[in-house]
Amino acid sequence: MHDLVRDIEALELTPYAGALAELLDRKEKYIGQVDVKGQRYLRTFAELPELTASSVELNADAVRIGTAADLDEAAAGLLLEALKSYSPWRKGPFSLFGIDIDSEWVSSLKWDRVKDHLAPLRDRKVLDVGSSSGYYMYRMAGEGARCVIGLEPYLTFYFQFRLLQHYARVPNVYGLPAKFEEMPLLRRYFDTIFCMGILYHRRSPIDALMELRHNLRRGGELVLETLIIEGEGDMALCPAERYAKMNNVYFLPTVTCLTHWLQRAGFENIRCIDITPTTVAEQRRTEWIQTESLQDFLHPREAGKTIEGYPAPIRAILLANAR
Repeated sequence: MHDLVRDIEALELTPYAGALAELLDRKEKYIGQVDVKGQRYLRTFAELPELTASSVELNADAVRIGTAADLDEAAAGLLLEALKSYSPWRKGPFSLFGIDIDSEWVSSLKWDRVKDHLAPLRDRKVLDVGSSSGYYMYRMAGEGARCVIGLEPYLTFYFQFRLLQHYARVPNVYGLPAKFEEMPLLRRYFDTIFCMGILYHRRSPIDALMELRHNLRRGGELVLETLIIEGEGDMALCPAERYAKMNNVYFLPTVTCLTHWLQRAGFENIRCIDITPTTVAEQRRTEWIQTESLQDFLHPREAGKTIEGYPAPIRAILLANAR
């Protein structure tokens, strides 16, 4: 049984119990019976060494689970092999029983930009859309969130979180292998929703923002981080085919345009708290990924351009409250 189903009543999710249980049961069956990658990840998971973390630290730049003193050399070898088999590690960093996972993104930098501007997360019900390995979920839990639910449809990243949580055992933190669109509508349930690095993948961004609002209580806070273009006008870039080698980037708005999208989607008190160009200090290739990274997406001769000739990545963080 998935931990979320077990805790339905405590989380005040009883009206949605059937829909959530059906979703999770369907996903687990697909992973275990149909998806070849999922079956491989399950075999790796079943062979993990049995370990107990002597301590867990959620409020550090690198989320730490256990120490090197908690395991012997044989267990360390097995654990390292499992961690490597779950590559690429996009979000982090983590330290797991003394093994440092140097992820592609230095996610602590983004968290530092956000954390002091948020409504305090203590006792709040939080949703993280596109939660990846769970780095931000653990940072949210470290701030005292009542519960954190993360949605991550990509199995590699979902199993990264599943492995980490197997040892961390942080209460009331739940990862679901599902897209946001697959979730039942938890109308007005969440106090805070994080949507970071997701909106530019949506063909209909205003519709996506409206769906997020439906899951927020009145006055609840949306934390929105997305790619933008510079400028004062009410406009958005729509790449012809690819942006920074990604074929699923549809709209990069100005902050003004993004603000208007949020207004039309039913948000108020909209404020931009950060605009930061993405650099190789934050996104870079490490031994924990086997794919290209930011440097490969930028134009080799034209500074400030992607390889396609578009403006290089700039990300904005906006906060807004649901009406």
